[in-house]
Amino acid sequence: MPKLTIDGIEVEIESGMTVLQACEEAGVEIPRFCYHERLSIAGNCRMCLVEIEKMPKLAASCAMPAGEGMVVRTRSEKVRAARQNVMEFQLVNHPLDCPICDQGGECDLQDEAMAYGLGEGRFSEDKHAFEPKYMGPLIKTMMNRCIHCTRCVRFIAEIAGTEEIGAIGRGGATEIITYLQAAVTSELSGNVIDLCPVGALTSRPYAFSARPWELRKTQGIDVMDAVGSNIRIDSRGASVMRILPRNHDDVNEEWLADRSRFIWDGLKSRRLDRPYMRKGGKLVETSWDEALAAVAAKLKSTAAEKIGAIAGDLCAVEEMFALKSLLEELGVTNLDCRQNGAALDPALGRASYLFNASIAGIEAADALIIIGANPRLEAPVLNARIRKRWLAGGFKISVIGERADLTYDYNYLGAGPESLKTIVAGHEAFDGAQRPMVIVGQGAIARPDGAAILSQAARLADAIGAVSADWNGFCVLHEAASRVGGLDVGFVPGTGGGTVADMIKAAGSGALEVLYLLGADEIDMKALGDAFVIYQGSHGDAGAHRADVILPGSAYTEKDGTYVNTEGRVQLGARAVMPPGEAREDWRILRALSGLMDAKLPFDTPEELRDRISDAVPHLEQVDEIAFADSAALKALAGKGGTVASDPFRSGAADHYMGNPIIRASAVMAKCKALHEREEEATGTDA
Repeated sequence: MPKLTIDGIEVEIESGMTVLQACEEAGVEIPRFCYHERLSIAGNCRMCLVEIEKMPKLAASCAMPAGEGMVVRTRSEKVRAARQNVMEFQLVNHPLDCPICDQGGECDLQDEAMAYGLGEGRFSEDKHAFEPKYMGPLIKTMMNRCIHCTRCVRFIAEIAGTEEIGAIGRGGATEIITYLQAAVTSELSGNVIDLCPVGALTSRPYAFSARPWELRKTQGIDVMDAVGSNIRIDSRGASVMRILPRNHDDVNEEWLADRSRFIWDGLKSRRLDRPYMRKGGKLVETSWDEALAAVAAKLKSTAAEKIGAIAGDLCAVEEMFALKSLLEELGVTNLDCRQNGAALDPALGRASYLFNASIAGIEAADALIIIGANPRLEAPVLNARIRKRWLAGGFKISVIGERADLTYDYNYLGAGPESLKTIVAGHEAFDGAQRPMVIVGQGAIARPDGAAILSQAARLADAIGAVSADWNGFCVLHEAASRVGGLDVGFVPGTGGGTVADMIKAAGSGALEVLYLLGADEIDMKALGDAFVIYQGSHGDAGAHRADVILPGSAYTEKDGTYVNTEGRVQLGARAVMPPGEAREDWRILRALSGLMDAKLPFDTPEELRDRISDAVPHLEQVDEIAFADSAALKALAGKGGTVASDPFRSGAADHYMGNPIIRASAVMAKCKALHEREEEATGTDA
């Protein structure tokens, strides 16, 4: 490991590090604009110049490999003068927009100019001016501010994998544009806003809405997919103003999908802010006392076998556990959190429904087969991790299911179960792989023969060596943020209980008289017959339109909640704002309801509730950890077998921009959907 001296401090670093990285190891700050630790090195801003002994000229530290015995000076007079000159050149054509710039307060150029720039410039010539470029409904451009750092270009090409942004022209005429000046269609495009150091690319929906110092910042967990991306919720008063990613190297690194970043306007639209009851065929406003009394009376007067409950895709562990506890007190066994009908059963072991290799573990794999999934739409951040591993080389990817653009090359093996059966029988293509992965998507298991497909996938994982003493490459890719948590707490049918499909059928025939929908909107409401429907949720979506009683609950930004992501990692999201109007936290609604039913739940505070959850499911108190899942369960799963149909696999995320009530309430997401529909019509392809 080489040693070098930086500003008189001797440091020992790993081989292959650059001088800039060595300076960071030594705790020395180096200004930069183009350099970013997750992107390739461009070396074109020259702000990171340092003086290296025995070298005739200053060196760009981001592109200079650190060597044994180097003596580096970062604060010499020569370096200081060079940085001032570089900053002066950066500002030659930069407009004096600081007082009105929507990047003000979060601008790297502003900060670096204050720390390293001169007090005034010596150039009096007219500044170059460029027209704003259209990049779609999410990204607002002000290209006069652009300093050509090319972070956006490199992100779209390297991380997102769509290569939609590039540079044209030379010298002072260089411009950053989209090809054919079309909208950026990547599901990760909003990340260029965070990367832009100068405000040339900013958030179109958020622009000029607030200043950063006005906002209260709360750490949360994203629920738009099952990745569990770490987010920061910025709010002012009672409103969420924007959502940004937080760094978590093992989950989302520092990226965030567009539908997770830009749905905050959907948190304000179509909200349920007071209880309703259906009277005379119409929903009318009512009081909490009347609504809860009506629900309690109906539940108490109905036999347990005629009551059912379905948990939706955005629920936190707390409300699912509270509802399950209440229903168990009543003797109800008809309950299910698998809204899409996925054939997953906690009785088969936790390893049967987790992304066992972990998201970060993708980078350790050396082969991958994707079955019935489209990770680009179902989990864009996870798909970026797959692309990252593919770019590193030595990673063969195969796909069974829909043929789609996943942003990386793959070997297409077929469309459905017959292809999977063939691969199970002859898996020579994976011979030699030391750490192969099998990703099973909801498109393969959310179908009538899903259990048999899951068993075949487990058999394939065993056959190709994806499950061993030190590696478990059997991975179930979930789409719903609530799914793993619901399976962990056992929100599945009890003895004699029915699944979601069974409950819908029973409700249509009259065998099920009461159905409790806990934020469940993705079912066929027209098939529920004359059943009495109780809807508890945050938005006036399909469930609320069908309901006989509406109990207004909280969105994920309005409550403290526990979420378990697709890999089984337990994470806590904090409340950023209060629920609107008379809406309440979901577990509190269920606690109040239990008090009217002689089945009082044994907790009154969030702490008591979490203690109960930890007693029932101990691993749920291990925050930011993944509890051990015994891979031995996969042997039993592989042996279950079953008959499979010949229908091809269909991705569960066909409608990426309309997947849940919050997304459907978002005007920004509606614009994205319209954009993608136009793109499909223009190209004649499916997204």
